[in-house]
Amino acid sequence: MIDYSELAARIAALTEGERDPVALMATLACEIHHADDRFDWTGFYRVVAPDLLKIGPYQGGHGCLSIPFSRGVCGAAARLRATQLVPDVEAFPGHIACSSSTRSELVIPVINGAGDLLGVLDIDSDRPDAFTPEDAAALEAILAATFAEVAP
Repeated sequence: MIDYSELAARIAALTEGERDPVALMATLACEIHHADDRFDWTGFYRVVAPDLLKIGPYQGGHGCLSIPFSRGVCGAAARLRATQLVPDVEAFPGHIACSSSTRSELVIPVINGAGDLLGVLDIDSDRPDAFTPEDAAALEAILAATFAEVAP
Protein backbone atom coordinates (compact mmCIF):
# COMPACT_ATOMS: atom_id res chain seq x y z
CA MET A 1 0.00 0.00 0.00
CA ILE A 2 1.17 3.49 -0.76
CA ASP A 3 2.39 5.76 2.01
CA TYR A 4 0.50 8.78 0.73
CA SER A 5 2.06 11.19 3.21
CA GLU A 6 5.50 10.24 1.89
CA LEU A 7 4.31 10.52 -1.72
CA ALA A 8 2.76 13.94 -1.04
CA ALA A 9 5.97 15.18 0.59
CA ARG A 10 8.10 13.92 -2.31
CA ILE A 11 5.81 15.55 -4.88
CA ALA A 12 5.77 18.82 -2.93
CA ALA A 13 9.57 18.86 -2.83
CA LEU A 14 9.91 18.05 -6.53
CA THR A 15 7.37 20.63 -7.67
CA GLU A 16 8.10 23.50 -5.26
CA GLY A 17 7.66 26.81 -7.04
CA GLU A 18 6.59 25.23 -10.35
CA ARG A 19 3.41 26.64 -11.93
CA ASP A 20 3.55 25.17 -15.44
CA PRO A 21 0.70 22.65 -15.63
CA VAL A 22 2.40 20.30 -18.11
CA ALA A 23 5.60 20.15 -16.03
CA LEU A 24 3.53 19.40 -12.93
CA MET A 25 1.48 16.75 -14.74
CA ALA A 26 4.63 15.03 -16.03
CA THR A 27 6.17 14.90 -12.57
CA LEU A 28 3.00 13.66 -10.90
CA ALA A 29 2.35 11.02 -13.57
CA CYS A 30 5.82 9.60 -13.00
CA GLU A 31 5.76 9.71 -9.21
CA ILE A 32 2.24 8.31 -8.85
CA HIS A 33 2.72 5.60 -11.47
CA HIS A 34 5.84 4.22 -9.81
CA ALA A 35 4.38 4.41 -6.29
CA ASP A 36 2.23 1.29 -6.59
CA ASP A 37 2.20 -1.78 -8.84
CA ARG A 38 -1.62 -1.63 -9.04
CA PHE A 39 -1.20 1.34 -11.37
CA ASP A 40 -0.93 0.02 -14.93
CA TRP A 41 -1.44 3.38 -16.71
CA THR A 42 -1.19 6.76 -15.02
CA GLY A 43 -1.65 10.03 -16.82
CA PHE A 44 -3.43 13.25 -17.43
CA TYR A 45 -5.95 14.38 -19.97
CA ARG A 46 -5.93 18.18 -20.39
CA VAL A 47 -8.87 20.45 -21.15
CA VAL A 48 -8.00 21.95 -24.55
CA ALA A 49 -11.40 23.20 -25.74
CA PRO A 50 -14.93 23.33 -24.37
CA ASP A 51 -15.95 19.78 -23.52
CA LEU A 52 -12.77 18.20 -24.92
CA LEU A 53 -9.84 16.44 -23.25
CA LYS A 54 -6.53 15.63 -24.99
CA ILE A 55 -3.84 13.35 -23.72
CA GLY A 56 -1.14 14.92 -21.59
CA PRO A 57 1.86 13.50 -19.76
CA TYR A 58 1.51 9.83 -18.83
CA GLN A 59 3.31 6.62 -17.88
CA GLY A 60 2.39 3.25 -19.36
CA GLY A 61 1.19 2.12 -22.77
CA HIS A 62 -0.56 4.33 -25.30
CA GLY A 63 -3.69 6.17 -24.23
CA CYS A 64 -6.60 7.64 -26.17
CA LEU A 65 -5.63 10.89 -27.88
CA SER A 66 -8.92 12.77 -27.40
CA ILE A 67 -11.89 12.23 -25.11
CA PRO A 68 -15.05 14.34 -25.24
CA PHE A 69 -16.65 15.19 -21.89
CA SER A 70 -19.67 13.18 -23.10
CA ARG A 71 -17.80 9.84 -23.21
CA GLY A 72 -16.15 7.42 -20.84
CA VAL A 73 -14.91 7.61 -17.28
CA CYS A 74 -12.58 10.55 -17.99
CA GLY A 75 -15.35 12.47 -19.71
CA ALA A 76 -17.68 11.85 -16.75
CA ALA A 77 -15.06 13.07 -14.26
CA ALA A 78 -14.54 16.24 -16.31
CA ARG A 79 -18.24 16.84 -17.02
CA LEU A 80 -19.34 16.25 -13.41
CA ARG A 81 -16.15 17.65 -11.81
CA ALA A 82 -16.30 14.61 -9.55
CA THR A 83 -13.98 11.70 -8.88
CA GLN A 84 -14.95 8.47 -10.63
CA LEU A 85 -13.93 5.27 -8.81
CA VAL A 86 -14.84 2.40 -11.12
CA PRO A 87 -14.24 -1.13 -9.77
CA ASP A 88 -15.25 -2.80 -13.07
CA VAL A 89 -14.88 -0.80 -16.28
CA GLU A 90 -17.09 -3.26 -18.16
CA ALA A 91 -20.00 -2.18 -15.94
CA PHE A 92 -19.47 1.55 -16.62
CA PRO A 93 -21.89 2.78 -19.33
CA GLY A 94 -19.97 4.22 -22.27
CA HIS A 95 -16.53 3.14 -21.05
CA ILE A 96 -13.85 3.85 -23.64
CA ALA A 97 -11.41 0.95 -23.92
CA CYS A 98 -8.13 2.73 -24.60
CA SER A 99 -6.42 -0.46 -23.40
CA SER A 100 -7.97 -3.93 -23.47
CA SER A 101 -6.12 -4.84 -20.25
CA THR A 102 -7.85 -2.20 -18.08
CA ARG A 103 -10.16 -3.73 -15.47
CA SER A 104 -10.69 -0.83 -13.01
CA GLU A 105 -10.15 2.90 -13.10
CA LEU A 106 -9.81 5.94 -10.87
CA VAL A 107 -10.26 9.37 -12.48
CA ILE A 108 -9.93 12.60 -10.52
CA PRO A 109 -10.66 16.10 -11.84
CA VAL A 110 -7.75 18.54 -11.65
CA ILE A 111 -9.12 21.88 -10.48
CA ASN A 112 -7.00 24.91 -9.63
CA GLY A 113 -7.56 27.26 -6.70
CA ALA A 114 -9.72 29.54 -8.85
CA GLY A 115 -12.09 26.68 -9.67
CA ASP A 116 -10.91 26.17 -13.26
CA LEU A 117 -10.94 22.60 -14.58
CA LEU A 118 -7.44 21.92 -15.96
CA GLY A 119 -7.96 18.26 -16.80
CA VAL A 120 -8.25 14.88 -15.15
CA LEU A 121 -5.82 12.40 -13.61
CA ASP A 122 -6.59 8.94 -14.96
CA ILE A 123 -5.21 5.82 -13.28
CA ASP A 124 -5.99 2.42 -14.81
CA SER A 125 -5.35 -0.99 -13.34
CA ASP A 126 -5.26 -4.40 -14.96
CA ARG A 127 -6.77 -5.70 -11.69
CA PRO A 128 -10.48 -5.56 -10.92
CA ASP A 129 -11.54 -3.37 -7.97
CA ALA A 130 -7.97 -2.06 -7.53
CA PHE A 131 -8.76 1.33 -6.01
CA THR A 132 -10.19 2.43 -2.68
CA PRO A 133 -11.90 5.59 -1.44
CA GLU A 134 -8.69 6.19 0.54
CA ASP A 135 -6.67 6.21 -2.71
CA ALA A 136 -9.12 8.73 -4.16
CA ALA A 137 -9.06 11.02 -1.13
CA ALA A 138 -5.27 11.02 -0.84
CA LEU A 139 -4.76 11.71 -4.53
CA GLU A 140 -7.42 14.44 -4.51
CA ALA A 141 -5.49 16.17 -1.72
CA ILE A 142 -2.18 15.87 -3.63
CA LEU A 143 -3.76 17.33 -6.78
CA ALA A 144 -5.41 20.18 -4.86
CA ALA A 145 -2.11 21.13 -3.22
CA THR A 146 -0.08 20.82 -6.41
CA PHE A 147 -2.38 22.71 -8.78
CA ALA A 148 -3.80 25.34 -6.38
CA GLU A 149 -1.85 28.23 -7.94
CA VAL A 150 -1.76 27.06 -11.55
CA ALA A 151 -3.54 29.12 -14.20
CA PRO A 152 -5.49 27.38 -16.98
